Amino acid sequence: MKKEEIAEKMNILGTFLGKRDVRELSKEALEAKYGFSKADVMVLFGGSILCGGDVLAEAMKNEIAKKYIIVGGAGHTTEALRQKMHHAFPESETNGLPEADVFEQYLEKRYSLHADYLERKSTNCGNNITYLKELIEEEGIACRAMILSQDATMQYRMDASVKKYMPGIQVINYAVYDAKVVVRNGELTYEKEIWGMWDIDRYLTLLLGDVQRLSDNKDGYGPEGKGYIVHVDVPDEVEKAFMDLKKEFGDKVRVANPEYAG
Repeated sequence: MKKEEIAEKMNILGTFLGKRDVRELSKEALEAKYGFSKADVMVLFGGSILCGGDVLAEAMKNEIAKKYIIVGGAGHTTEALRQKMHHAFPESETNGLPEADVFEQYLEKRYSLHADYLERKSTNCGNNITYLKELIEEEGIACRAMILSQDATMQYRMDASVKKYMPGIQVINYAVYDAKVVVRNGELTYEKEIWGMWDIDRYLTLLLGDVQRLSDNKDGYGPEGKGYIVHVDVPDEVEKAFMDLKKEFGDKVRVANPEYAG
């Protein structure tokens, strides 16, 4: 497969998975689409790359939610996040820190901001949501509308998880980045630089892994599979791009680490 074709198919998967329901996290954008200027809660999930902290900081400055929560214990992306944070701020001690604390450090060091709540126990997308639900209930937070920000490769799955475990809540998706893969000097790369972004091979692995997880069959997480998420309609174009890439790079489909189960 030509690299231009690989880039095109990766972008089809990336656009599908990286849901953004509003053009920006601003009061004006929320008002225009939903008729309110402030959500009850905004959640940043720790599976994100480091620029997720910038997205959360911008949202806090724009005052687009009443409460801000960072969710994440340790999972398959945690060590990479710790290393990126330590590289950006060498004085930061990140060894063994939960994802929520890494992002809290980032907010404090770069913006002098703090989230309202941290969830530190979760290890995968499923219990990201069940522990989040538990925290919201324990703290008595009224929540009818929730903004979700996660790594773009996992955004759609997070949306489908919330709709399973917290039905009735208005979900507003805003993936923390919008990446476009291009070919430059004969190599796959990103059209623009994204702070803390995965290398291309890792990004491909994450894309393939999450499309498979969204499937509603024995291999997926939908009701006909493991039952972790609500049913998701995967468009034919996305299914074809996935199958073509899987045929070419089958060994790169991310398998769930049993240590984190998801």
